[in-house]
Amino acid sequence: MIAEAPSTDNRARRAMIDSQLRTSGVNAPFVLKRMGEVAREDFVPAAAKGIAYMDRAIRLENGRALPAPLVQGKLLEEAAPTGKEKAIVVDAGSGYLAELLKPLVAELTVLSPEEAVGTGRKGKGADLLVIDGAVEEIPANLAKRLADDARIVTGMVSNGVTRIAVGRKTAAGVSLLPVYDTGVPVLPEFAAPKGWSF
Repeated sequence: MIAEAPSTDNRARRAMIDSQLRTSGVNAPFVLKRMGEVAREDFVPAAAKGIAYMDRAIRLENGRALPAPLVQGKLLEEAAPTGKEKAIVVDAGSGYLAELLKPLVAELTVLSPEEAVGTGRKGKGADLLVIDGAVEEIPANLAKRLADDARIVTGMVSNGVTRIAVGRKTAAGVSLLPVYDTGVPVLPEFAAPKGWSF
């Protein structure tokens, strides 16, 4: 039996892992395995399939963006799921990060940014929140869906600079700590209220 040559997409996926993830410090085996298994090209518009593995955000048909592979690799690595979590993913419309995370947690709720800032109860009691985009703040309505001591992994924007951040929900509220500077598409629904200024 003659072995089939790897497809172009499989080669592109391998190149993404070797030249983008590994070289930037994303080496957790579970991340590399999932990102090697999930076809990123299935989560972008047809016109972008040929560039699905490039190291840049890709514009989605809804006007939002699928972050670069490194961003989602870092989010997944920082989330470090154990397989027991009740998780929420806030998804900007691609479904890619949710597909990566789905087999790694016990239960997964996917929310759009609009649902996440709304007053719904989907995902209530979650102990892991992963946001596929950069936020200025975690709104109270979303924090209410989280269990005490829930872990949070998100992009964060401050003064126009985006980073990967990790945090917790405690009785005192939500705290985030930036851990890695990288370009993350901003989710405008998570903008902090503007204060009064002269």
